[in-house]
Amino acid sequence: MRYASVAGQFYSGTETALRKEIEDCYTHPLGPGRIPKLNASGKRRIRGLVSPHAGYMFSGPVAAHGFAALAEDGFPEVFVILGPNHHGLGGGVAVTTHDFETPLGAMKNDRALAESMRTGIVEDSMLAHRHEHSIEVQLPFIQYFSGDARFVPVCMQAQDHRSAVQVGKIIRDAIGGRDAVVIASTDFSHYISPELAKEKDTLAIERILALDAKGLHDTVRKNRITMCGFGPVMAMLEAVGGSEAELLKYANSGDVRPMSEVVGYASIIVR
Repeated sequence: MRYASVAGQFYSGTETALRKEIEDCYTHPLGPGRIPKLNASGKRRIRGLVSPHAGYMFSGPVAAHGFAALAEDGFPEVFVILGPNHHGLGGGVAVTTHDFETPLGAMKNDRALAESMRTGIVEDSMLAHRHEHSIEVQLPFIQYFSGDARFVPVCMQAQDHRSAVQVGKIIRDAIGGRDAVVIASTDFSHYISPELAKEKDTLAIERILALDAKGLHDTVRKNRITMCGFGPVMAMLEAVGGSEAELLKYANSGDVRPMSEVVGYASIIVR
């Protein structure tokens, strides 16, 4: 078991409080405005999702847009969740077969799928996951709707395009014909003015909407966009392919509480 690392910090530390906090994200002025229900007969067109990973107080309402869309589209057989490695611990790209605990219970790891991804540049390293929040904060949004959902976590310290292409192919080959959603956990610009954050983030979002992984890499590098998870986003795009992407919501931390330097958040689905 991988025990919760940021419960009580990034999100509420008890089940009752966390469920209420998630519901508040949906009804927040920046949220979708409603608490969705899981549609068991959904069309299942969503294959990829870009979702933020800051504290729920700031990024939760933006994240709620993506998970509302997922709930209405119907949950897949398995989620593959890619997150950046903020701590520099463990390998360059790391999977683990551990279950993850949150205040909403244990989210089960699809161990067979995780094992099939342990190839090439992807290694098995619990150390990479132990203190990393980028994947953990996605789980309660899934668990709110289903206690039976399964997932595979992939933590990426590597942020180059070549690594993303390799990771995307490994995930695509491992998934095969299974019904899966690949979630890329990322925040966008960090600690710059709201105006500059929107300007820079729009450039990155345009490349995501164009399903252009290499273009995203080049745009982030050229414009020095402090997007912490562009590697996971590139890998997601490479893994799912897709025919169209849609921006559901963009906002920044200053939209929640006035501040001169903000962090940008976006919720984007790939069909």
